[in-house]
Amino acid sequence: KAIGRTPRANLLTYMKAMDPIRHLLAATMAARQKKLGPGAFSFNVPGGRCEACKGEGFEKVEMQFLSDVYVACPQCHGRRFTAEILSVRYQDRNVDDILQMTVDQALVFFADRRKIVATLTPLAEVGLGYLRLGQPLSTLSGGEAQRLKLSRFLAPRKPSKTGGTPLLIFDEPTTGLHFEDIRILLQALQTLVDRGHSVLIIEHNLDVIKSCDWIVDM
Repeated sequence: KAIGRTPRANLLTYMKAMDPIRHLLAATMAARQKKLGPGAFSFNVPGGRCEACKGEGFEKVEMQFLSDVYVACPQCHGRRFTAEILSVRYQDRNVDDILQMTVDQALVFFADRRKIVATLTPLAEVGLGYLRLGQPLSTLSGGEAQRLKLSRFLAPRKPSKTGGTPLLIFDEPTTGLHFEDIRILLQALQTLVDRGHSVLIIEHNLDVIKSCDWIVDM
């Protein structure tokens, strides 16, 4: 199943880490004084988002014979929110500052927030620690999108009602990856196996083949 490719979808929304961050900002003294709830820090509903761009941070310029061009919103300058919302800070960072953080930076910044760390750690485990939290999923490469989907299975999950574990099938997952990225991918796949999942890979890469428990050569 393909990841959501809408410009609104980003790493935080995909990993369901945006909600705890919105509640964290809403709990600050500044937000309470302004009577701002968690919904004010959402770019999907009216209230705190920039209404000129509907919280997208950019405007689409349709080109007749070329691909559409996206330019920063002239009102919020790509920051998605109103000045009032951006004035609210958690540890000297507002919501736009947080969206501009990379995954690795956010893991350090939110080190004492276990729920946020738990949702972001799988992204680092699959080698996506360099991506920014607010980066639209529509800008990810095919390989990044595949690893993003993989990270969902590394995140804490509720037990299945049927008691079973998923069978994950990968078709040439190492295509275009650097040797270091392949090493990180193999670690992630091994973690899945250690947790009881079954992993089936169609692959020619010898580093992957030598790591498999069973090999069918065709």
